[in-house]
Amino acid sequence: MKKNVIGLAYMAGCMMGLVSCKQAPQMPDGGSYSLMKVEKSDRTLSESYSATIRGRQDIDIYPQVSGTIERLCVSEGDRVRRGQVLFIIDQVPYKAALATATANVKAARAALRTAELNYRSGKELHTKKVISEVNLLTVENSYYTAEAQLAQAEAQEVNARNNLSYTEVKAPSDGVVGALPYRAGALVGPTIPQPLTTVSDNSSMYVYFSMTENQLLALTRKHGSMDEALKQLPEVELVLNDRSTYGQKGRVESISGVIDRQTGTVTARAVFPNEGRLLHSGASGTLRIPSTYTGCIVIPQEATVKLQDKTLVYKVVDGKATSALISVAGINDGREYVVLDGLQEGEEIIAKGAGLVREGIPVK
Repeated sequence: MKKNVIGLAYMAGCMMGLVSCKQAPQMPDGGSYSLMKVEKSDRTLSESYSATIRGRQDIDIYPQVSGTIERLCVSEGDRVRRGQVLFIIDQVPYKAALATATANVKAARAALRTAELNYRSGKELHTKKVISEVNLLTVENSYYTAEAQLAQAEAQEVNARNNLSYTEVKAPSDGVVGALPYRAGALVGPTIPQPLTTVSDNSSMYVYFSMTENQLLALTRKHGSMDEALKQLPEVELVLNDRSTYGQKGRVESISGVIDRQTGTVTARAVFPNEGRLLHSGASGTLRIPSTYTGCIVIPQEATVKLQDKTLVYKVVDGKATSALISVAGINDGREYVVLDGLQEGEEIIAKGAGLVREGIPVK
């Protein structure tokens, strides 16, 4: 038993010796870093937003009456004017319906004239006490019934005339004709799954994009109010899907005042001229909004460290790295930050690799 105790004590002593022989971890002793001196300058930063292009008006054209298409009067891509005929639907049954309605109106007018004569005659006979009060009321009711039947027939004539006019499907506005999925001979009606075509008013184009809540707040704070922001926003650029920049600039016209609960964004709309018809409804692109800052402090984003919703940099104070919280503009170009608070002109900061720096480490 005594030997076992001695053996355990000996092993424990060896273990402690081994542990004491290990070297304790060393703290970083500093290194060489790229430094920069904070200076004020002017910057124009552009923030990019994914965008969808739509015509000023994209109107789906559906027929208001049923029938077979008799003739197509346009082709895809044609420019049309408001009121121009696009399609003609078989008019024969609607012409027949109008003729019947017109004949019914004539018959109702004749019946009304007859009822009017009977009513006048009945009043004279009643004055002479030839017919009773009941007979006079009966004749009077027949007259009023004839009047109502004429009004009903005239309404049916108007409806038949409208239906005949609807067989000529016309453009509701100026624009460009889209796809034509239905051809001559196709049976169409108000409930068809696809529109006959879409007329897009593309003399100028709407470009829709979304802004996050933080971007909206930054924009509002910078200009004081949303109305003032819309007035002060500079002209914007549109980068097309092939990465080329659209030749004409546009303006942001409106920003929705309601934040989508699911996405946390608001919808904004810019308008661009489109005389050359280069922009097409349904296309996509990227909208760039420039922001100009005068006499501001600008630092590279790689000089910062993000900690949740806070941003910090490492200043060089007495040869050591000292962290400092800063506030930056919400609008940035992905490469640089405009510093609103936390840095002063002339201070020195670590410009690269800030994420690897530790508080108090010597900096060369």
